[in-house]
Amino acid sequence: MAGSLTRVLAAGSTAILAATALTALSAATSTARSVTQGPASTASAAAPAKPSFRMPFPCRQNWVANNTNSSAHVGEELDFNRGSSSTADRGDTVLAAAGGKVLTSTYSTSSGYGNFIVIGHGDGWQTYYAHLSTRAVKRGQTVSKGQPIGSVGDTSAEADITPHLHFEIRQGSGYPSNLRPVPGYNYGRGGDQTLTSRNCASRRDPAKLCGSGYVVNDSARLGRAGTVVLTWNGRKKNNCAVTLKLGNTDRRSEVGTYITPKGKPGKADSGRFFEFAGPVRTNSPSCVKWGGRIGGASYNSPSEHC
Repeated sequence: MAGSLTRVLAAGSTAILAATALTALSAATSTARSVTQGPASTASAAAPAKPSFRMPFPCRQNWVANNTNSSAHVGEELDFNRGSSSTADRGDTVLAAAGGKVLTSTYSTSSGYGNFIVIGHGDGWQTYYAHLSTRAVKRGQTVSKGQPIGSVGDTSAEADITPHLHFEIRQGSGYPSNLRPVPGYNYGRGGDQTLTSRNCASRRDPAKLCGSGYVVNDSARLGRAGTVVLTWNGRKKNNCAVTLKLGNTDRRSEVGTYITPKGKPGKADSGRFFEFAGPVRTNSPSCVKWGGRIGGASYNSPSEHC
């Protein structure tokens, strides 16, 4: 541009042409600067927010959290108990601490986690739930905050442990430096601390609705409206289904749930309810089909749990 402008001036062009060229050059430079600076400003404004984590237990339950009573702890992870005996917590319901996608649901033979679930919450945030007795979600499922995902257990390939939930929040990679504090626990004080769950999208524990001896065995998300949960009583060989609304529990809406055991008549419950449909219980020594709905969102399982 500068060489071209020099030739134009040398050819006797007028001062008006020179001024026009310089104005165009200035405008182009200003435009380029705006394009370069624009994305940086947008990226700064769109910085991701930390998920709003809740305790991984039903609403208003009190649990004793401890960060220092295990030699396996290397950071901000917590162990949770609440029972009056060493085995009292086995089978208690575990909830998703925030909404996200199930990244792992497996039994680990290469670590002490036993049955464990990992949920990804976006932007590198993950939660870990270890030593579970049952796993109620599969890899790839989308889950909502407050959705039942399993039950407390004592599974581990490396240690003989008593039932408890080992819970972690991580951000990014590089364990254990990627461990993050669990909200509500005072790490400076350490030791046993009683925490109350505010994971209250639903106020109901589906296993308790079904009755004594039932544990969460499977669950499916019903859009943003709620979840349908299948529980199991191994002693009685009974299944029980409950559909829970996760929010809008101050108003009635169409809610339903059902179970159909293989070779037997099915049972169902539906209506305009505030909080849940069910519980529906059936004797199910073999396969079952189950499901539920809230408004227009529904889930219908294949024949499974044979």
